[in-house]
Amino acid sequence: MRLPQRLARFNRHVTNPIQRLWAGRAPSFGILEHVGRKSGKTYRTPLTVFSTDEGVAILLTYGPDRDWLKNLVADGGALMTRHGKTFRVVDPRVVDKAAAAPHVTGAARVVFPRLPFEQAVLLRRAD
Repeated sequence: MRLPQRLARFNRHVTNPIQRLWAGRAPSFGILEHVGRKSGKTYRTPLTVFSTDEGVAILLTYGPDRDWLKNLVADGGALMTRHGKTFRVVDPRVVDKAAAAPHVTGAARVVFPRLPFEQAVLLRRAD
């Protein structure tokens, strides 16, 4: 399942600016700081993030055709802020949810496979 594109546009302009105020500190959220592949501008995108054995997983709720993902792949990495701490993530890999699920750790390990999305991005923590 993918969420509708009109919801993605709404979130980009309305919800994301509000979420950026707290997403880097709230459980199950994070802020991905990435550089535009064309503009060179720095963007801060709030996302639902799951801890993994090597870093983090992000479900592709709107599918793989996302600017933040294209920027991340083009640059090979980005900064992630979670629980008030910022660290570098590298080696983005788009995989199906079933391939990502065994890497998810903590309490989310039970929930992750049941979420209605098909793909995820696995990122390795560089620190």
